[in-house]
Amino acid sequence: MIKTIDTVSEFFGKLSAWLFFFIGIIVTYEVFMRYVFDSPTIWVDEVSSISQIWATYIGIAFALKHKDMIVIDIAFKNPESLIRKILETFSLLVIITFSIIVVYYGFEIWLDSTLKGHHTDTFLSLPKWFTQASIWVGFLILFFQVIVEIIKVWTIGIEPNSELEMIKESV
Repeated sequence: MIKTIDTVSEFFGKLSAWLFFFIGIIVTYEVFMRYVFDSPTIWVDEVSSISQIWATYIGIAFALKHKDMIVIDIAFKNPESLIRKILETFSLLVIITFSIIVVYYGFEIWLDSTLKGHHTDTFLSLPKWFTQASIWVGFLILFFQVIVEIIKVWTIGIEPNSELEMIKESV
């Protein structure tokens, strides 16, 4: 189970990175079309916004898995101490609580938009469920990754922050 969830988070993290790359390409295309050919597109703004929303939400579990979220470990530096494991678990429980709330209400909003057939008020008139799904899907992936991280804290232990260790060694 742990390996499967880690793999899913890894997949969506890489997909997120590719979406950000895609955004860069189409925004560059828009700038080129607008300023070189004086012929702006009508689709780049919406497509890049939707891609950015999806990339952000599906990438959060990847960030948690790789410990790329904000970590403050000045007071409790020893990753093997009981107090550090308890505090790490507490912070993960806060994330999981927030994730449950977001998945519940995000799914409700998505379902309502889907059943009512809401669309964006833009040229592409995309169904709103498409962007609204990104929120609860991303937080659902995060929910499962948090469970895995809690299990890791109490079985494998807390991995020390490798970037912090590199800074210490260079000083």
